[in-house]
Amino acid sequence: MVLAVAVCFVAVGVSFAGSPNMGTWKLNEAKSKFPAMAPKNHTVVYEAAGDSVKVTVDGMDGSGKPTHNEWTGKFDGKDYPLTGDSDADTRSYKKIDDRTTELTNKKGDKVTATGRIVISADGKSRTVTVITTEADGKKVKSTAVYDKQ
Repeated sequence: MVLAVAVCFVAVGVSFAGSPNMGTWKLNEAKSKFPAMAPKNHTVVYEAAGDSVKVTVDGMDGSGKPTHNEWTGKFDGKDYPLTGDSDADTRSYKKIDDRTTELTNKKGDKVTATGRIVISADGKSRTVTVITTEADGKKVKSTAVYDKQ
């Protein structure tokens, strides 16, 4: 099963309001590349939650059924709980630079997905490239492009 991933970015020590990833993002399917029957996150919302970030994701699974998951945490490389995703129960983010973040999803201690998020220079789009590991060990790559709303 391919895992669709939502991703957010927060600069440590910087106001969430100034982060280029805060707000609502909509999937641009025309610019995205997914394997057949892959789940798709259509709307991703990033908002401050105290000193953390809350990410709310709504989309469709590979068979067209609605999906919803939520993650609240920090970008310190530590695992934080992920709810509503059958392929992962934790996610961690690591800031690379002001516009690039890496992510890791895990189910228990097993890595189920890794990815890289790059926000465009103008802040109007972001590209999420994810490599998932299916149950049979096969690696599957997807690229999702989102437009800021």
